[in-house]
Amino acid sequence: DTWFSSRQQGFETPRGRQFRKAQLCWAFFVAEPENGKLTFRRGSLSMTTAIAIKDLTKTYANGFEALKGISLEVEQGDFFALLGPNGAGKSTTIGVLSTLVKKSGGIVEIFGKNVDSHVYETKLDLGVVPQEINFSQFERVKDIVMTQAGYYGMPRSLAAERCEKYLRKLDLWDKRNDRSRTLSGGMKRRLMIARALVHEPKLLILDEPTAGVDIELRRSMWEFLTELNESGTTIILTTHYLEEAEQLCRNIAIIDHGRIVENTSMRALLKALDKQTYIVELATPIESLPNWGDAPVSATLIDAHSFEITVAATLTMSGLFKLFLDRGIEVSALRSKSNRLEQLFLSRLDNARGEPADV
Repeated sequence: DTWFSSRQQGFETPRGRQFRKAQLCWAFFVAEPENGKLTFRRGSLSMTTAIAIKDLTKTYANGFEALKGISLEVEQGDFFALLGPNGAGKSTTIGVLSTLVKKSGGIVEIFGKNVDSHVYETKLDLGVVPQEINFSQFERVKDIVMTQAGYYGMPRSLAAERCEKYLRKLDLWDKRNDRSRTLSGGMKRRLMIARALVHEPKLLILDEPTAGVDIELRRSMWEFLTELNESGTTIILTTHYLEEAEQLCRNIAIIDHGRIVENTSMRALLKALDKQTYIVELATPIESLPNWGDAPVSATLIDAHSFEITVAATLTMSGLFKLFLDRGIEVSALRSKSNRLEQLFLSRLDNARGEPADV
């Protein structure tokens, strides 16, 4: 197998097509013997890793170590959560991926291309929705998306087509001629997503995309992002809404003080939860809690109409309701006291910091 590359020069392909100067092109050919001669055919490179980070470090001029040798891989087509408290290193990692932050050391690749030596190609594959609103408040909605398309050299007709496509998908088409400053906070978030998608990148990074967005709009954005991921787009999500990460993401990494403290699948992480606490609403009031016997539960009465119960993971939900039924407890509603991922998230941070965990 042989790589042929051309930078800042023209060359003839096996089919005789002349590439223009200054066009960067990578071709992959496979040599096969045929009638005593080598025949070259164009091959394909199987790319299964969207992001590969190895020993990434970043130390700022003031000596602050934002990243302390993190290593991470995100598979193509994944919906990946990158979680951590404020100042953990999430935004610095995103900055390095998008080449807005210069790393101090390590290797970063996007779809097999090094971000240092293939800056242009990696940017074509990448769309970023930052945490802060960063478009002109005086431009029209349509112009913001069209201008972004122009940065990627898209023909105007294609840019207009893509602009309409994503503004419609994100329910902004009716606002296309409005000044962006007149949009609500949620609409501005959606506009940034449309802008990031106009060149249809293979990888989309979302930094707190639903911050300050109402519940109804957040749910509609979840549906859009799920549909986008199912169409093949790899998505990396940072969020403080842990319910959002649990709902959307298949894999997760937790970063704290510049180090990865957890990197696993969402399912495997949730299985690590050895107990869960529920709030039980009662159909019939009670004065005191019954004896639970040797059942793996503990409970506290809140008032005559509700109580809090902590259940070991070994007890199934059907087993829990049988426990209630056997003791004459009539339940009208049951809800988790806190998000499952939130409990695990806090416990992993406590473990990484050497503090006692309550999970």
